[in-house]
Amino acid sequence: MSRVGKRPVTVPSGVTATVEGQTVRVKGPKGQLQFVVHDDVDVKFENGAVKVAPRFETNRARALYGTARAQVANLVEGVTKGFEKKLDITGVGYRATLQGKNLQLALGYSHDVVYAIPDGITITVPKPTEITIVGNDSQKVGQVAAEIRSYRPPEPYKGKGVRYSNEFIFRKEGKKK
Repeated sequence: MSRVGKRPVTVPSGVTATVEGQTVRVKGPKGQLQFVVHDDVDVKFENGAVKVAPRFETNRARALYGTARAQVANLVEGVTKGFEKKLDITGVGYRATLQGKNLQLALGYSHDVVYAIPDGITITVPKPTEITIVGNDSQKVGQVAAEIRSYRPPEPYKGKGVRYSNEFIFRKEGKKK
């Protein structure tokens, strides 16, 4: 059984949570989010907390209810604090600039890479070699960061590319003569 799933998700003051069938809606100061829980998982809102339990004693239900609880906890955290990912750009001439609703990346290609910023996501560029992605949906923030990183992932020889700010790149030694 999941140890994560056994703990209820407490809803802080200033945040409203409603459970309608399998849909959990959470509304707070940073917006409104919803999540549809799998049918094998039972969801209830009791005593100011969202409780999640497996509906059946199958392996699938026991596997899914911990995930469902974590998703609901991310909804509550997203509408209260929000989520943030930072990317670092390493390489000579590699830089990022904001142009309206687009992020323009110079990553060593013959052309600049233009990334359209999706709705619900705020991207800031404090330095030309730093990108900060902020939003209230954990999955969306992580997906945007992964898409930007995928344009030029860090390589192990010189460390050039786009990497997460807390990511460690294992460096390799080059060819010997």
